[in-house]
Amino acid sequence: MTDAANSPTDTSAPAKTTLDIHEIQRILPHRFPFLLIDRVTHIARRERIVAIKNVTINEPFFAGHFPSLPIMPGVLIVEAIAQAGGALLLTEVEDRDDKLMVFTGIEKARFRRPVVPGDQLRLEVEVKTWHPTARAIAVRMEGAAYVGDKRVAEATVTCQLVHRSRGRGTAADGDSPAGNDHPQG
Repeated sequence: MTDAANSPTDTSAPAKTTLDIHEIQRILPHRFPFLLIDRVTHIARRERIVAIKNVTINEPFFAGHFPSLPIMPGVLIVEAIAQAGGALLLTEVEDRDDKLMVFTGIEKARFRRPVVPGDQLRLEVEVKTWHPTARAIAVRMEGAAYVGDKRVAEATVTCQLVHRSRGRGTAADGDSPAGNDHPQG
């Protein structure tokens, strides 16, 4: 990791440490119903982020998962961890409108407790590696999700930030980033 004081994107203004939903929407390309973070309560540049997802009965996935016992799908909790990490990553990129973040891996995903309507999911994501190259930025992050003081899920996610034009390729033409055609949600 690079010391934030030596980062080329530093300006004289102090770094922002929180984000509201409008600021999140300026950073992430996701929108309802797939934007899974509502607020960022803490950012430490290139190190750590803490975000909040308010889980309501109005979430579209509850209609089918499961109608008589609504539980937030674990894969969406991992997606929320990745979106929080994406918000951290994309705050470092000046030309982020030309970039696309893609998953390259999910490891060690564990689901410990159900997340249900009325819960507030706190997502804590820590950067483990940050590798900028000429074509992309590759990042490995460890994330955990909490409801209150109880850990409900955790996962290690890896992703790459690539130019959007690379995301339009197919696996057959070799333009797909990291061999993965699926933009990180």
